[in-house]
Amino acid sequence: MTNPNAFNILPADLVFYASPPHECSYLPGREAITLFADPHAAMTPQLYSALAEMGFRRSGNYVYRPRCAGCDACRPARIPVEGFVPDRSQRRTWRNNQDLSVTLLPPEFNAEHYELYRQYIHSRHADGGMDVDEPGRYMDFLGSDWMEIEFVEFRLDGRLLMIAVIDVMGDGLSAVYTFYDPAETRRSLGTFAVMWQLEEARRRNLPYVYLGYWIDESPKMAYKKRFHPLELYARGEWRRLQQSS
Repeated sequence: MTNPNAFNILPADLVFYASPPHECSYLPGREAITLFADPHAAMTPQLYSALAEMGFRRSGNYVYRPRCAGCDACRPARIPVEGFVPDRSQRRTWRNNQDLSVTLLPPEFNAEHYELYRQYIHSRHADGGMDVDEPGRYMDFLGSDWMEIEFVEFRLDGRLLMIAVIDVMGDGLSAVYTFYDPAETRRSLGTFAVMWQLEEARRRNLPYVYLGYWIDESPKMAYKKRFHPLELYARGEWRRLQQSS
């Protein structure tokens, strides 16, 4: 269920804008429309937390959600911290990464972080629109003038393996973006990053970890379904995804 108090936080004069139709980033051959909160509005972490409860996400200073005609494939997803039960593979991933040290840092440009980001993007998303070597665009994507953000470093004997960028919201942590050494596939670092965020949210007494959008038809999103239970937002409320037997 959605917290009814979230609606009370929204300013009466908050305006939303719809983008022109554009090529869908997730499903080939489909057209998408994006709904944006007014970028000139006085956004705060509290207001963004309320919008996140309604399925919005942040990219830089922009707050958006898909609003496509005749399609609701993009479902906002979150994990209830107290209900999470890791499967055997996730428990193994957790054990295998206990040798990593973790440091929380402010959202500032760091050349070492950026080099790891470049390696990850060139390996995983080459020619996908994100393969741009511009430090300014990197921080425009991950940072924000108004959000409480943390860059989480994961290192092995001093060597940087992964960065998880998280937003600290009123009711949870939001996984903004994670990038890691593409050579370290055996560690399942993406899975470990989500598990670490679940434990960190538990430590901070926050009930949810928000995972962005989940699309049933997208193989890249399949890992999110492995986090049980998973809640999806649709038609004005959060509902638990029914796992197939």
